[in-house]
Amino acid sequence: MDKFLRNGHGLFLAYDQGFEHGPSDFNAKNVDPKYILNIAKESGVFTGIIFQKGIAERYYTVGLPPLIIKLNGKTALHAGEEPFAPLLCTVDEALGLGASGVGYTVYVGSEREAEMTETFGRVVRECNQKGIPTIGWFYLRGKQIANPHDPKKLAYAARLALELGADGVKLQFTISGDETNDLRNLKWIVQNAGKCKVFISGGSKAPDEEMFSLAKKVKDAGCAGMAVGRNIWQRENPVEFSKEVGNILYS
Repeated sequence: MDKFLRNGHGLFLAYDQGFEHGPSDFNAKNVDPKYILNIAKESGVFTGIIFQKGIAERYYTVGLPPLIIKLNGKTALHAGEEPFAPLLCTVDEALGLGASGVGYTVYVGSEREAEMTETFGRVVRECNQKGIPTIGWFYLRGKQIANPHDPKKLAYAARLALELGADGVKLQFTISGDETNDLRNLKWIVQNAGKCKVFISGGSKAPDEEMFSLAKKVKDAGCAGMAVGRNIWQRENPVEFSKEVGNILYS
């Protein structure tokens, strides 16, 4: 994972939302992948950039942050079904497109969780053989999950990622406003992840100060970093905002 870290921390620019959410996240500017690439180039703070294979094939070029290709995904068009994200891109395909690492979603708590963990185990094995890191998107989803941000279940998800051999795990942690409790919960998540690096998702667009507070907690708790998409490219000042977050994580 060292290639995705700077001063021991990482900041990923995520742009896989088009597959997962459809056009609802986009406007006339950020719907164009070239706009996202310009943010990455101009800010100079990102240690990784996340694409699905189609965007990577057509837009990723030399000089951008190291590429992480998302190997699986699902659309938002099947509300009410137990979530399942099938494998859509192989490790070899990702390498052929210039990937330095791969991502894979497991919906922890879904009735189809076992299918995803089985595939993820095969992905980890293949990535280990080829010498590239595997990052798990371990999201709490399904009829058994009342709160997708439950810190105790997030700690379980982090442990599951470690047990399955992931090099990094991406989790959706939401700050509560209770500084002491938030930091305690994040630290427990990190402890459960062991040597698996923890990256916290930026989620839907939030006020600047809330995101800066999250970045500080991420660093103070011992997380490896953040993976942020909408909170960057939906802003009017994405380059400046990215630099602010980077300064918090890398200082």
